[in-house]
Amino acid sequence: MKIQRTKNAARNILFDGILKIVNMVIPFIMRSVILNFLGVQYLGLNGLFRSILSFLNLAELGVGSAMVFSMYKPIADDNTEEICALMKLYRTFYRIIGLFIAVVGVALVPFLRNLIKDDIPADMNLYILYFMNLGCTVLSYWLFAYKNSLLQAHQRGDVASKVSLSIHLVEYTLKILALVLFHNYYLYLTIQLLTQIAINLVTAVWVTKLYPNYSPRGSLPKEKTMDIIKRVRDMFTSKFSFVIFNSADTLVISSFMGLTALAIYQNYYYIITSLRTMLEVVIGACIAGVGNSLVTESEEKNYRDLERFSLLFNWLMAVSTAMLLCMFQPFMEIWMGRENMLTFNYVICFAIYFYSMGINKLINMFKDAAGIWRKDRWRPLVGALINLGLNLATVQWLGLYGVLLSSVVSIVAVQIPWLLHNLFSEVFPRKYMWQYVRSFSLLFLLALVSCAASWFLCSLISLGEWPSLIVYACISFVIPNIIFFGVYGRDPMFKKSVGQIKRILLKKLPKA
Repeated sequence: MKIQRTKNAARNILFDGILKIVNMVIPFIMRSVILNFLGVQYLGLNGLFRSILSFLNLAELGVGSAMVFSMYKPIADDNTEEICALMKLYRTFYRIIGLFIAVVGVALVPFLRNLIKDDIPADMNLYILYFMNLGCTVLSYWLFAYKNSLLQAHQRGDVASKVSLSIHLVEYTLKILALVLFHNYYLYLTIQLLTQIAINLVTAVWVTKLYPNYSPRGSLPKEKTMDIIKRVRDMFTSKFSFVIFNSADTLVISSFMGLTALAIYQNYYYIITSLRTMLEVVIGACIAGVGNSLVTESEEKNYRDLERFSLLFNWLMAVSTAMLLCMFQPFMEIWMGRENMLTFNYVICFAIYFYSMGINKLINMFKDAAGIWRKDRWRPLVGALINLGLNLATVQWLGLYGVLLSSVVSIVAVQIPWLLHNLFSEVFPRKYMWQYVRSFSLLFLLALVSCAASWFLCSLISLGEWPSLIVYACISFVIPNIIFFGVYGRDPMFKKSVGQIKRILLKKLPKA
């Protein structure tokens, strides 16, 4: 069965985009509510637990990605028996991982207090809070999590988005009421725990309704099972390293600088993560289609797709980074107040960090779609260890600068070059590697010029908080688009890319 990639991508972009907007705007409100009704330390505590337990999150571990990849071919071949056998195997994997998470989570308890430099809020029990977060994560694996792989492999992520959207809206409403009316952080976490249970159960019901012929039964040949186990192991290593990379900053800041510094840092980090999440909507919607294309299309065709994706995504990254650079400070002053702001030098570091993370994510999409995790298994681990080592070496004399620049060095100097080498060794024709590097360098140069020009024009204008924010938004949106369109507007690759986007956005969406 050949997946209808354009139609499914359009559907996924729509509903996943709505979900991402809700998950970006509402938590923004939640941070404001926590700050005003509980205090800045609770913000830091909330961020610390997210980082400690982020490696326990199903999506972050990446086991699901390895499983989905194994389903591409049997779905294309309409091989129901193999799909059912895969589901049974995946159910076993998730049960084992959930147990592993519970055991490791309990083993971390004696070290919790060492991860916080200052005191926690007097009315909170650190260990109760931790176990509530741990329970939420363990249940995310044990409650029919394996069924979600069917939606992703069939490029029907829109179904999961609809379920999450409806349940999260109820969750956020109840959380705000818990904080505003009762000022109760325990109640806040209880609602979070019940939400995870509801999402897993409702998603499982929908999967059963959409794919009634698929159930966990049968078994795979031993050699195929071993091949999948190797893929899962390699993907686990890759994604586990990715989570270590992202959690290191938070843990180092909390341990050496305290919860207040962590809360202020994470206010800025939350903004760049929200922007990156919106950009990743397109990647998430298209990854199954890219995986299907890598199986069914020629190497030349897939390389041209890489070029088109790179152009469009760099264009988006240039606009987003310019807007971030110009709007960050006036926005933070309105949102959190001048007393909770960093200097503009930190904004420059955050902008560089944001751009490098986005480009790394784009290239990773092709790696994940191609399933070359074994070839790539050491890269993320080395990058994570370099980031952690640089963090520990620089945080005490460079502070937050050291934390941010350590991450940038790891991404730009280690991870991206290594990842490109792997892609052009395993997926794309090697002869095109330096051609791609040259074209990518031009895209980076244009992004740099776009950001510099936007910031220079904005620096000439000084208005009130809201007028400045609006004017800066207009300038930083228009300038990069003018620059990129001036360079690529007549390029055939750009015209083909726009045509593909139009087909996705203008195509009538089917009822789901």
